Amino acid sequence: MTGAPVKAVLSGISLVAGAVLLAACSAPQAAAPGWTAQPDPSAPATSGTASPADGAAAGATAAAPAGSATTAAPASGEPQAVPTATSWKTFSDPAKTVSFDLPADWIAQSVAPEEGILAGGLKVDVKKPDGTFMASLRTGLPPSSVDCPDSAQRPYTVISSVPFDLAAQGGEGTIPPRMVYRVIQGYRYFGSYGITNLVGGTDGKACELRNVVRGPAGKGDYSFGDLVALKAFAPDEKVAPAKAFDTLDQAAQYVNGSPDFANVQRMLMSLKVKN
Repeated sequence: MTGAPVKAVLSGISLVAGAVLLAACSAPQAAAPGWTAQPDPSAPATSGTASPADGAAAGATAAAPAGSATTAAPASGEPQAVPTATSWKTFSDPAKTVSFDLPADWIAQSVAPEEGILAGGLKVDVKKPDGTFMASLRTGLPPSSVDCPDSAQRPYTVISSVPFDLAAQGGEGTIPPRMVYRVIQGYRYFGSYGITNLVGGTDGKACELRNVVRGPAGKGDYSFGDLVALKAFAPDEKVAPAKAFDTLDQAAQYVNGSPDFANVQRMLMSLKVKN
């Protein structure tokens, strides 16, 4: 085959090859793996190591205490549940030393503080209209420490740790002020919320978790939460107002899904203290 016919055949082969190459270049490529959305911060993690990071950055994984089968992810830096209160009011004591916001139908009542409170110390109980206790604000708490031998320490987990601007002159804390929800392991998982500028313990273990902010010298500490200190309760002890859970996942679900918790979180983070 010579001359014009050969040229025609070669030209046809070139056209076919070019078409095949063009089709290959324009064909869809296999999709690479990738996230289409960020993982749900409330989803349980599957592994991890115990951490005492009460002040850890939001979104870090909180690990399960030793012996538990699962771990719980903490809430992100913003409240997960949405406050259901449609209107809010501001409580202030007569001397204007403390103030905070609370749902309009909740009740804030000044009561006699416990013995041992420093001069000028206050106690304010906050309840829902049906009488359900939600939190107590205490000021003038004398600084305290707890003897905590290794044998008495229990693993704890930080479910939520949210920083906020506490408009007050604080004492020497170990972390900036945060609104926390922490769980300590006993025969069940016991959870408590409050404000603090203290890390709970070392190596993810503690004898008790104090919901306390160190105050200026001579003024005492202050606490705003359901308990001043959370511990691992014995089976014959009263747990309330702390909550008890069968798993860490249940504690995380409470933090991420309870409107009551969201309302409390907003309330506690609105606290202002005049020193």
